[in-house]
Amino acid sequence: MNDTAANRHIGPSGLDPIVNRLATRLSKLGISVAGSRLLAVRGRTSGEWRTATVNPLTTPDGSRYLVAPRGRTQWVRNLRVAGGGELRLGRRTEVFTAVEVADADKIPVLRLYLQKWGWEVGRFFEGVTKDATDAELAAIAPGFPVFRIES
Repeated sequence: MNDTAANRHIGPSGLDPIVNRLATRLSKLGISVAGSRLLAVRGRTSGEWRTATVNPLTTPDGSRYLVAPRGRTQWVRNLRVAGGGELRLGRRTEVFTAVEVADADKIPVLRLYLQKWGWEVGRFFEGVTKDATDAELAAIAPGFPVFRIES
């Protein structure tokens, strides 16, 4: 894996901060936008709860994943250290452990993620779509952290 891909991170821009605050507020009220949840993870240095809105993916076999379309974000760094967290929607909280997925195993997950969430996060995939070849998805996989959710 090259270091550039492994360290890929796209920060918020334009209307992103406003949309993120709205999605967070809706999740806290118990309103999910197309399946979104509020991810809560302990900070890797502070130990304080940190939150971010995420789009959990459920595959046809029932496995669940978190994909980081923006790359190596703060929630990714925190989740790697904490090893788990909480998925929240209103007053409902699901505690989970997270297992990071190897790059070679991300291809079907990335494809399904783009099928479900491409309308929202496609711009972060730099032209790669759900119709990409396995080779194209394998080429970008190092820049997109993926975690399997285990309840």
